[in-house]
Amino acid sequence: MPSFSYRARNPRGELLTGRLEGGSVDAVADELMRSGLTPVAIQPQAERVQALGLAIRFGEEKVSETDLMLFARQMASLLKAGVPILRALASLAESASHKVFQAVLNDLRESLAAGRELSACLRKHPAVFPPFFVNMVRVGESTGRLDEMFLRLFHHLEFERDMRERVKSALRYPSFVIIALVVALGVINVMVIPAFAKVYKSSRADLPFMTQVLVAVSEWTVAWWPVLLGGLVAAFLGFRWWLRTRDGRYAWDRQVLKFPIVGKIIHKAALARFAKGLAMTYQSGVPIVQGLTSTAQVVDNAFIASRVEQMRDGVERGDALTRTARTSGVFTPVVLQMMAVGEETGELDRLLLEIGELYQREVEYEIRTLAEQIEPLLIAGLGVIVLVVALGVFLPVWDLGSTMMRR
Repeated sequence: MPSFSYRARNPRGELLTGRLEGGSVDAVADELMRSGLTPVAIQPQAERVQALGLAIRFGEEKVSETDLMLFARQMASLLKAGVPILRALASLAESASHKVFQAVLNDLRESLAAGRELSACLRKHPAVFPPFFVNMVRVGESTGRLDEMFLRLFHHLEFERDMRERVKSALRYPSFVIIALVVALGVINVMVIPAFAKVYKSSRADLPFMTQVLVAVSEWTVAWWPVLLGGLVAAFLGFRWWLRTRDGRYAWDRQVLKFPIVGKIIHKAALARFAKGLAMTYQSGVPIVQGLTSTAQVVDNAFIASRVEQMRDGVERGDALTRTARTSGVFTPVVLQMMAVGEETGELDRLLLEIGELYQREVEYEIRTLAEQIEPLLIAGLGVIVLVVALGVFLPVWDLGSTMMRR
């Protein structure tokens, strides 16, 4: 039966809020009036959840990963202390500084009061609670260890944020260098070369081929810069749209693993997330097939996620986990060897945790040495720019100076 949230006033004029189930808005209104309440507003619960989703998606302040981590940590502490879950949600909603998240917590409390499971209530807010979070809460409900599950989720989210921030910091430096090189080339193309082109034109001397190419490109850029700028903006927006598609995200995530230096950092970070996520589901008593499904949602790479899903299909057919991992082609020999040992000894969760910690340390090391690894590429790029400028700009100047000295 549909659920409706309402606001009504009692005979003393006090404003009350709550939720009722009924066949329609009129049926809920009749029920309220029979209870001695005067309806003020009645809204279907689905519309309320949709409104919250739109507020989260298009609002100025979105629910951050830090808010979700804090929620998991506080819920673990409150439930462990024996606080009823409804009172815990009410307390968190009252203390929440984020208005949208406060509304989500109030909706969770009302849904729970109506008799629904917490995981089902969380699933109504996919913009706030990812599928992995919801699945783990559902496991905690079924095993009666909800407080322990929230604590594990907190540590997992903390690990996820740490890995994501490390990858961003690894990408920040090369991105800055590439942008600086592009800006330098733009300044040379728009300001330096036109100044020299005037000198070349007044001398009426024969220009080298490299200089002719640079002058032609510079003149085209100066004359057609609005078209060039519009094309760059359109290409950027088109690329963003392409990344939002399933095939585009898959192709990009597959290609980014092949990038020099940065690709291996992203690959190792994804393997660390896979190992930690699968270990967490395994320790929680989740079947391996369901655990692989949940882990595919947290690797943060569509290509590796598809390979994890292929592993799940192989395990469903009865294949061993290590065998399906070997055929996926995305795991290193170290991971495969430790997974095989874990299956043989029955300590798969412990060895998966060791794999996650191993690759976490390797990501940290790669990021610390990133500057040393990227310096040769920077020197090579700067050398090419200097060579092009020297041959294209200064060689004709030297020729003009030699001609004037002979005269």
